[in-house]
Amino acid sequence: MSKGLIISLDDDSDFQMYLSHLLRDRGYSVETLTDGHQLLARLNTRKAPDLILMDVMMPGNDGIQMIEKIRSARIQIPIIIISGVGLVKSVVEAMKAGATDFLSKPFDELALETAIDTVLEESAPHTQSVQTAKRSDDFVTANEKVFRLSEIIRRVAHTDVSILILGESGVGKEVMARHAHAHSSRADKPFIKVNCAAIPDDLLESELFGYERGAFTGAVIDKPGKFEQAHTGTLLLDEIGEMSPHLQSKLLHVLQDGMFTRLGGRSTIHADARIIATTNIKMGEAIAAGKFREDLYFRLNVISIDLPPLRERREDILPLCDFFMEKYRERYNSVARALPVELLNAFLTYDWPGNIRELENSIKRFLLLPNHHSLFANTVHKDRSPQNIEQSAASAQSLSLLDVGAAAADRAEKQLVEQVLEETHGNRKQAAKRMNICYKALLNKLKRWAQPEAPLPAIGSPVNTMGLQN
Repeated sequence: MSKGLIISLDDDSDFQMYLSHLLRDRGYSVETLTDGHQLLARLNTRKAPDLILMDVMMPGNDGIQMIEKIRSARIQIPIIIISGVGLVKSVVEAMKAGATDFLSKPFDELALETAIDTVLEESAPHTQSVQTAKRSDDFVTANEKVFRLSEIIRRVAHTDVSILILGESGVGKEVMARHAHAHSSRADKPFIKVNCAAIPDDLLESELFGYERGAFTGAVIDKPGKFEQAHTGTLLLDEIGEMSPHLQSKLLHVLQDGMFTRLGGRSTIHADARIIATTNIKMGEAIAAGKFREDLYFRLNVISIDLPPLRERREDILPLCDFFMEKYRERYNSVARALPVELLNAFLTYDWPGNIRELENSIKRFLLLPNHHSLFANTVHKDRSPQNIEQSAASAQSLSLLDVGAAAADRAEKQLVEQVLEETHGNRKQAAKRMNICYKALLNKLKRWAQPEAPLPAIGSPVNTMGLQN
């Protein structure tokens, strides 16, 4: 009994003969075709195959054009693209067009068997809904487009080419970057992140490339940079669109030859780091305005994906809520076990300008202060149209959602610290250990809270003033 029908589309007759014998020996029925017109005619007239194996480079309609035509005809047969070495961008385009998986020539027979078995298993039954959330470590989605983007990243992760991840702030670009690293051959090597927007330009260069002792005032020891720390691993250049033209030029040279020198140094250092860059700016506009080098953009943009904002993927809101509730419930020792219906409805209708990061912070606030969930629910339920913004602001006493959230979190932290310090009889070191934070962080919080400041927005009962010992 046949394990399934596979159509092989390739204009190389020798390869077709080899593949046919291989697949038939594994128990599959095989049909071989040599061009896209034959395939379209075959799909329109006879029983659909279980799988299509297709070369990405063919005369006439190439593999990508064929996938687009098949998918536009609403034919959902799984397609495995077979590509030659060095055609990674073509593979990504094919995956975006609707390919299910890909193999690079030459491939071993076990890799082919595994790919076919995996694709056929995942595609049965064909009615599987994408509304079921897919989860991999911290990556959660029920959105078909985002899941396909994650599949593209996962399948090209081993190639070591540069990846550029685009999208609004808070949309999950770093999570996608870590997803790529986790599925690469460098997964057990360092993952180093540099926030290019958070570090002043005069410090970013030394942060990236390091410095030698005596390079500048205060440089009393040698310090390796992030490129050295990420050697054999992955370097994430977060918000690279904020990098100055001077550093862009130096970065371009490092990406071209993998060599650099520390500030104040003379010896050349080799760094083998896989580069992933993210940005929330529109790169086309930045290049046109002279703010970003076009040659650096092309160097980074080997693989590029654009993550949609949360407001365009509302089916992700509920699974993300479940994920963050599970992730932070024990950490915050919260009694809350589920989001109230009122709050869930508010979440589903809110536009989330801060995207997933804002949703995550909202879940944290709910776990810390579950009895005050109606404050946020009432805020996001309000009509956000321009005509009602003034009324909303007035009814909220001119407090923004961020103000309220920050106040809630600050009060909750104070209450927790006060409770733990009372239980430890004012022993700060013991309290820091119990709360799983460093002693210096606790001292900084206490110092900040001791400073006179404007009153926090009234959310619940006021927190008592803390008299604390060393």
